Amino acid sequence: MTVAAATRRVPTYCYQCVAGPDLLTVKVQDGVATEVEPNFCAAAVHPGGGKVCVKAFGLIQKTYNPNRVLTPMKRTNPRKGRNEDPGFVPISWDEAMTLIADKLNAIRATGLTDESGYPRVAASFGGGGTPQSYMGTFPAFLAAWGPVDMGFGSGQGVKCYHSEHLYGEYWHRAFIVSADTPLCNYLISCGSNIEASGGVAGIWRHSRARARGMKRVQVEPHLSVTGACSAQWVPIKPKSDAAFLFALIHVMLHEAPREALDLPFLAQRTGSPYLVGPNGYFLREPESRKPLVWDLNTGRACPHDTPGIREALEGGYEVDAIEIGADGELLAEGRLLGQTAFTRMVQHMAPYTPEWAAGVCDVPAATIRQVADEYLAHACVGETIEIDGKKMPYRPVAVTLGKTVNNGWGGYECCWARTMLATLVGALEVPGGTIGTTVRLARPMSQRLESAKPGADGFMHFALNPTDKQHWSARPNIRNAYRTMVPLASDGPWSQALGPTHFSWMFLDATPTGLPRVTFPDVWFVYRTNPAISFWDTAALADKMARFPFVVAFAYTRDETNHFADVLLPDAVDLESLQLIRIGGTKYVEQFWDHQGFALRQPVVQARGQARDFTEVATELAARTGLIEGYVRSINKGAGGVPLKGPHGDFSLPTDQAPERDAVWDAICRAASSELTDGAEQHGLDWWKEHGLATRPFPRSEWYLHPTMVERGLRYELPYQERLARVGVELGRRLHENGMAWWDEQLKEYQALPACKDFGKPWVAALEKEGGCGKDFPFWLITARSMQYAWGGNVGMQMIKEVADNIAGHRGVIMNTRTAAELGIAEGDPIEVSTPRARISGRAVLRQGIRPDTLLAIGQFGHWATPLAKEFDVPSMNALTPMRMDLTDATGSGADLVRVTLQRAKEKA
Repeated sequence: MTVAAATRRVPTYCYQCVAGPDLLTVKVQDGVATEVEPNFCAAAVHPGGGKVCVKAFGLIQKTYNPNRVLTPMKRTNPRKGRNEDPGFVPISWDEAMTLIADKLNAIRATGLTDESGYPRVAASFGGGGTPQSYMGTFPAFLAAWGPVDMGFGSGQGVKCYHSEHLYGEYWHRAFIVSADTPLCNYLISCGSNIEASGGVAGIWRHSRARARGMKRVQVEPHLSVTGACSAQWVPIKPKSDAAFLFALIHVMLHEAPREALDLPFLAQRTGSPYLVGPNGYFLREPESRKPLVWDLNTGRACPHDTPGIREALEGGYEVDAIEIGADGELLAEGRLLGQTAFTRMVQHMAPYTPEWAAGVCDVPAATIRQVADEYLAHACVGETIEIDGKKMPYRPVAVTLGKTVNNGWGGYECCWARTMLATLVGALEVPGGTIGTTVRLARPMSQRLESAKPGADGFMHFALNPTDKQHWSARPNIRNAYRTMVPLASDGPWSQALGPTHFSWMFLDATPTGLPRVTFPDVWFVYRTNPAISFWDTAALADKMARFPFVVAFAYTRDETNHFADVLLPDAVDLESLQLIRIGGTKYVEQFWDHQGFALRQPVVQARGQARDFTEVATELAARTGLIEGYVRSINKGAGGVPLKGPHGDFSLPTDQAPERDAVWDAICRAASSELTDGAEQHGLDWWKEHGLATRPFPRSEWYLHPTMVERGLRYELPYQERLARVGVELGRRLHENGMAWWDEQLKEYQALPACKDFGKPWVAALEKEGGCGKDFPFWLITARSMQYAWGGNVGMQMIKEVADNIAGHRGVIMNTRTAAELGIAEGDPIEVSTPRARISGRAVLRQGIRPDTLLAIGQFGHWATPLAKEFDVPSMNALTPMRMDLTDATGSGADLVRVTLQRAKEKA
């Protein structure tokens, strides 16, 4: 056989992070994967021109990593702890599956929930939902099983874009919010490190936008890689972005002429003209109970959806109305004075001047006014553009937020202010403006435009968790109590992971009053996640993991979480296993496509050792637990990504037998082909293995929600949050009726118009409660995403380390050069960073591009079990960051932030 004949190129995808998927081909010579290259056939359909990032190029080394777990293993040391050797020994797949199935069958015999009502089985998967693109039909097994607690977090959600996820979906169907980068001309980026987190598509789109003249203003405490290639860097004090954003709104409302705003948009597409009564709730027509507006045409009040009206945007009016508060209480009726919601907002924002903000966020008032004026000047209010033959408003200005800005205390205020900055100039969900990506809470999931269904009061429907006395969930369905505590988390497949996932850990030792005692699950499945490193308070988390009775870890290498496992199952990694996923449309970060379809990930090479495809594992578990019928039924319904029965064909699998892996994916491939071509084609697995992907055009006009809102006569639920204010009162009543006063501080966040303050103060207060004094711990320790490592599970790969070490900060803790000089610290010196409870050590990395009061620890390191990574000697702030109720906001999220002190340390002997 010739060399050419022994060489082939296999199409597949990389979806290791939420900025994917990247579409690629792998060169295989004599059965060995040797090279990764872009799938040039996808260049015309992929928003990054078909390019792939470094994590994808690392897949070769990931496959042949000598430290991989390549056989099932079991623990022989019954004692668990960081300093205990697990004593893992190789076992057969049969023995491994028997151990797991025996535990699962015992649970089914006893009952799927325990004495507290919590599921006996728990499962934790990695961030952003990307493990779903690698776990085959395991979701079908979990669906067939019944209740599963997926609320033991590893950092995703609560320390990610949490508030943005919840409020973004609530206000404009935006699980993640993005700029319409190809058309945007002015972007205010508050901590959004898009050059590190945006993947190939994000970097590609932003570089092109900057090349054509888009101005990006980067607002953050340190000069990130994104800030370094922005037009302006604004070094703001950590956790003070809300003050900066509120001051921008103040300038627009109190210093700019009204005609600079998009007044028709505010009047017709938002709740701005709704009349607000003396008790803070909308004034309503007594008969229909619809919110009232003042009609300038007739000079009288009428329901908001009355045809032909011209809504008054400002002013106060006396009208015949009723005012209904929490729990349906009639608070007032008769002749009542109401102000428009817009007027209320204008009054509310009056104190938040640039001078006030400068004292909070340490950004000069002149800079705040400069940014506000430039934003207005670029907004193009009144202009239009044609997309796919549809005339739409053209507003080429946007505001994006990064993590720690859009989660934890101040997250609500930042998300509201960002959305209002877009709303004031009509730049919400229109070309050039601030737009959403996908939906994960609203229904139907992933169908963003379709999810914008009419709801109460002229706004979009959103299924908040009930807070009325009849339907409020007093007994949580899982341990983090999202359904009980967080109305905005809704109650769908993603809600568990978007609840306060640190509560599952915190409450194991101290369940607060009113909740059933939080218990350890009987069985815990772990895949593509390492909470012993990635979550807060890592030492305490490890101690709790050591008490989990039975842990099953799908393992790539040994790591800090599977150190506590009872059974390790070798993971068939990216280039060894099989799955079809949806691609295109709009999804996450900067993934805006002009096409949509499907891509196949296939075994490029034979799985190493005894690694087994996830679908094969799921099928065997279903067989051993007597769940084949329900398991296959779930696959038929779409648990594999595509419903097998649709309008263009029925490819359903028989439910009375365990299907082979290839038979499952052949049926899914045929169903996908049929869906994509409206029944014209029914390509099976072999065709998809050859071609790798198939797409059809996706209308660019569907990037924007605006046409759907107009077509359905809907308004954005802005600026006034009447419904959330009502829900907050109801939730408080329910909690107090059950003796639960420990959430009272969080209840204060349910405000119709959010108030701004210094949101860094809770962290100073927490420091003092732990025995520290603010002046003795003068630094803010923050973190930033490492593009090379984020989400990839590749921290143990030499190639990734070599690339990452070229980026400042990957070898230590970044601090300000002048501050270091004052402390007698030089580049590379050993340093110790500490709180009253814990300390970490590393090397000083000196940079001028960071505030003097700020330290930066990039990524999430501090490994002690993961091969190679445990030799880095690079610290992680997670070891210092506490899990605390008083650092948790009303949505159940916290932030990567902690007050610390720093000193030079002695060199290690």
